[in-house]
Amino acid sequence: MSQKEYKYKINGIKFNVMVDDPNGNTVHVEVNGVPYTVEIDKTPADKPVIKQPSKKKPEVPKLNSKETVDVQPVSPGNGYRVKAPLPGTIMSLPVAVGDKIEAGATVCVLEAMKMENDIHTPKGGVVKQILVKVGDAVPQDGDLMILE
Repeated sequence: MSQKEYKYKINGIKFNVMVDDPNGNTVHVEVNGVPYTVEIDKTPADKPVIKQPSKKKPEVPKLNSKETVDVQPVSPGNGYRVKAPLPGTIMSLPVAVGDKIEAGATVCVLEAMKMENDIHTPKGGVVKQILVKVGDAVPQDGDLMILE
């Protein structure tokens, strides 16, 4: 069975899509790392039906606006890498390079499953580098920015 990779940009959001060869009336598709089974109805006038595969669904952590993001060291003395706690789309970045922020500050707003999540950092510091922009799709544990 072969697999084809497609890269799409829809309304400024990037999608990485992997599509397996059809098996009967089903096709296995992976969109930004999330697997789907697409059932194709043999009636040409009908649209394909998309459903999650029967195997275990990927777990997406729930995040409320008071939770903080895990911050991992980049390398000794070079700052901290702020990571996305769940996959989603960057809605806003209320900080800029050079901003001094305190622990608990909102550094990003991430939309996931039609909900906006404030992303906070447990450590204060200066924003050294912002690695994403508004509209970017980010995976879980994707790097958002570096703090010193």
